[in-house]
Amino acid sequence: MPHTKQEKHKILLCEDDTNLGQVLKEYLELNDYEVVLERDGVLGLAAFSREKFDLCLLDVMMPKVDGFKLAENIRDLDTDVPLFFLSAKTMREDVLQGYKLGADDYIAKPFDSEVLLHKIKAIIKRSDEQIAIADSIEYNFGKYHYIPRLRELTIGKQTMKLTPKEGELLRLLCAHKSDILMRDDALKKVWGSAVPICLIVEVWMYMLLS
Repeated sequence: MPHTKQEKHKILLCEDDTNLGQVLKEYLELNDYEVVLERDGVLGLAAFSREKFDLCLLDVMMPKVDGFKLAENIRDLDTDVPLFFLSAKTMREDVLQGYKLGADDYIAKPFDSEVLLHKIKAIIKRSDEQIAIADSIEYNFGKYHYIPRLRELTIGKQTMKLTPKEGELLRLLCAHKSDILMRDDALKKVWGSAVPICLIVEVWMYMLLS
């Protein structure tokens, strides 16, 4: 759901340079963002796994797990979250690798904090608008009517409230009506990458037969 004016967007910042990380965290917080700062890729992945973020800022050269590998792990959990790389590695192959991993931007160090701030604002605004559009859509298929933002599925005169995972799965299936929904995409968007496909079938059958 898009954020209200009272809610702050949350950013995951992974940066092993203590001074830069703290300065950037404080700068973003002064501009009304909530920031979680982690010093390496392992801690960054743990934070992303337990919390919901609106954008990720990842240093490329970090201990334990570097930014590229962390981005792969994040994309396994969420294919849509906006992702920026921050890096002193500016060789063409490094930049291309970043974009191939699904980055929205690749920002070379040293960078202008104000420029970074405006890029963050722009991508989060676009993301919020896309979410708002998606939430406004309702689906009719056969005798079924589904409202994703409420997770309400109506069959005739009966209305049921779906769980978040059931609701997201049904939304994906509705959005791909008369099209192919790739198994890996469904797994990543709804459950992460480690859930057997049979669970998707079981949930779908449950929703149809309940």
